[in-house]
Amino acid sequence: MPRHARPTVVLVHGAFADASSFARVIPELTAAGMEVVAPAVPNRSLVDDAAYIASVIRAVEGPVILVGHSYGGAVITLAGTEDNVRALVYLAGYALEEGESLGELQGRFPDSGLADALVYTPFPVAGSETGTDVSVEIERFPALFAADVDPDLAAVLAVSQRPLAARAFSEAAPVAAWKTKPSWGLVATSDRTINPDVERYGYERAGMTTVEVDSSHLVMLAQPKAVAELIQDAVRSTAH
Repeated sequence: MPRHARPTVVLVHGAFADASSFARVIPELTAAGMEVVAPAVPNRSLVDDAAYIASVIRAVEGPVILVGHSYGGAVITLAGTEDNVRALVYLAGYALEEGESLGELQGRFPDSGLADALVYTPFPVAGSETGTDVSVEIERFPALFAADVDPDLAAVLAVSQRPLAARAFSEAAPVAAWKTKPSWGLVATSDRTINPDVERYGYERAGMTTVEVDSSHLVMLAQPKAVAELIQDAVRSTAH
């Protein structure tokens, strides 16, 4: 297969995390001969974050399999409309409908344990009103986010969070890429960050091929082989 006919897997991290959350999945994919890009998401605004990821996708020669974890699922719902995106893969993620916000989708279901563990911190915005960063209480992060991840690593993740600006929760999705692209979804059944029913609902509404894995929210670190297998399923199913 010509080099650029092989799909590149673009891994989009979520809120309260960074691209290192894919550290155990990337070796699985590269060992299978896949090219991988794992960009840093600004986590400032759903629309702006998606525009940034779309620019990363456009810079990739050839087809892309676009993978989003958690908030990254909302990001790929917008960015996945790029022409070279062949498939979407959602990992414990938000699959928004066109015109729907994160807050609206989440509000359809009971809160997860995360709701009362959030910390709100102001940050400066040039030429504008002060913004608000949302993060997770450091002491509660491991149990809520990474209960089945090595405790020493979970402690590091807790103090190195990448916050999400509050405005991202209320922005409506202008498009929903899953309407035109084949999509796969993974439900983390022991998720305490996102209610697993939020994941199921979004995936079912989109008609995705769905798998369920007994995992915490950070399924990429807890169950990397299951994640890599799902991504490889998407690659195989969209091969021409």
